[in-house]
Amino acid sequence: MRRVVLQDAALADGTSGSLRNGVSLAIEGGQIAWIRPNDSADTTGAEVVDAGGATIVPAMVDCHSHLTMQGGSHWIARAGDPAPVLRQVARDNARRLAHAGILWARDVGAPVKDGAPVSIAARDELKGKAGAPYLRVAGTWIAAKGYDFMDVSVDGADLLAAAMTQLDLGADLVKLYMDAPGGVKDAPFGVDDVRAMVQAVHKRGARVAAHSGYFAGARVAAEAGVDSIEHGMELDDETCRTMKRNGVTLVSTLSVFASWETFAHTTTIDRFTAAEGRARIAKRREGAYASVAAAKRAGVTIATGSDFGGGSVRAGHLAWEVELLVDAGLEPHEALASATRNGGALYGVEYAGRLDEGQPADVVLVHGDPLSDPKALWRVWAVYQRGVRVA
Repeated sequence: MRRVVLQDAALADGTSGSLRNGVSLAIEGGQIAWIRPNDSADTTGAEVVDAGGATIVPAMVDCHSHLTMQGGSHWIARAGDPAPVLRQVARDNARRLAHAGILWARDVGAPVKDGAPVSIAARDELKGKAGAPYLRVAGTWIAAKGYDFMDVSVDGADLLAAAMTQLDLGADLVKLYMDAPGGVKDAPFGVDDVRAMVQAVHKRGARVAAHSGYFAGARVAAEAGVDSIEHGMELDDETCRTMKRNGVTLVSTLSVFASWETFAHTTTIDRFTAAEGRARIAKRREGAYASVAAAKRAGVTIATGSDFGGGSVRAGHLAWEVELLVDAGLEPHEALASATRNGGALYGVEYAGRLDEGQPADVVLVHGDPLSDPKALWRVWAVYQRGVRVA
């Protein structure tokens, strides 16, 4: 059996703020055979990869992505592109994810084409292909009536049926839109309707991700026990305590605001360039940072996502999110855990985002120390998927 040894690296897996130096990792049969100090690493008969100066980290998990969409300042318009265009975007994005060390992704919303969310066909096409990330997809967004541009919009009484339809179409999870239409900051659905839907989805072995931009929607989602609150731009201490009690994960998407701020310089779109628009973005960013701080105080599990495709960020930029989580008050190892092991737990695969002996060798080598310099996660040198180098 072919054995590969990554020799003389450092290692960071998000469990500690201390970097492990002088480490070697062996890959056999697509699994991590062992992780040992250099002086006890047996390289006999192995293909030895000189990893000196690099840090081994787990393959990253992007918990909030839109694989079929390209991002950029016209991201909303791009959702209207024809299905073949969106399918090609998915292929291109999948490649970018792998090259950035992101081997796990949850697609949390895709346009409907020909009667089905295009993400389902994209997932099926990419499944099992070397160099393509492992994917779980949510079908399309389920929103309240009044969102004319949404493919699915319902009253609370029809929420459960809408979720079951998405699962019947082949979705792996359900995406619930917990902002009300028309700029109203009330919750669009009540706790009882959301809880009934969550319980039914859980009976099908699936999970519920809830978009939330405002306090009221987040409170309902937390009380109803959704699996994750996406964005969480407005969370107070009480809501975070409810999230902790009900096992609700926060999926941060701070890089959306950083992306929008760049558009003040690179576009001519008023919502980004005008003083009023810049002030609104800055206020929303401050709220999102405060929400991360509140979640940390309450002990809420924080995973993270780039919102690429559906929120202007481009595929493969999850490292940006890790940087911003540190800016928001997380320790570097906590931010790394958000993009690896915490994301893997929310994804629903025990070994996703982890470095454990006997588990699949989904391993990334970066240049530098992500525990002192989160920017190191941008500097991907090598990516192994189930022990095969794919980037």
